[in-house]
Amino acid sequence: MNTPAVTPQLSGIKVMVIDDSNTIRKSAEIFLLQAGAQVVLAEDGFDALAKINDHLPDVIFCDILMPRLDGYQTCALIKKNPKFRATPVVMLSSKDGLFDRARGRMVGSDEYLTKPFTKDSLLATVRTQVAQAAAKSATVA
Repeated sequence: MNTPAVTPQLSGIKVMVIDDSNTIRKSAEIFLLQAGAQVVLAEDGFDALAKINDHLPDVIFCDILMPRLDGYQTCALIKKNPKFRATPVVMLSSKDGLFDRARGRMVGSDEYLTKPFTKDSLLATVRTQVAQAAAKSATVA
């Protein structure tokens, strides 16, 4: 077996993926687990809000179009909680429109990732957000 040694780049990082698509949740979970991250999955905003306190994710990916509570509402509720205000939230959408990006920023999202995402783009986004969050908390401390 001549496979290169893969070092878990995201070891110790906890990522929450909120998406009503089982396919998106599963592929994100596989990519993240392969990189050594811990993964918390949620089917919609209500499911995510019920799990977020128990799991305290380092980064949250949130689909925009979901039943019951959409991604914008979910992001706004997460960001209104002082405990999670600094937690990066990345909006996920199959639409790459300026309006969607702007609306995401208005509710506090930190980044925008277009679906379908690649393993590289997902992991790069996690690394960027974790680094930015660490830099922000270092300047506050």
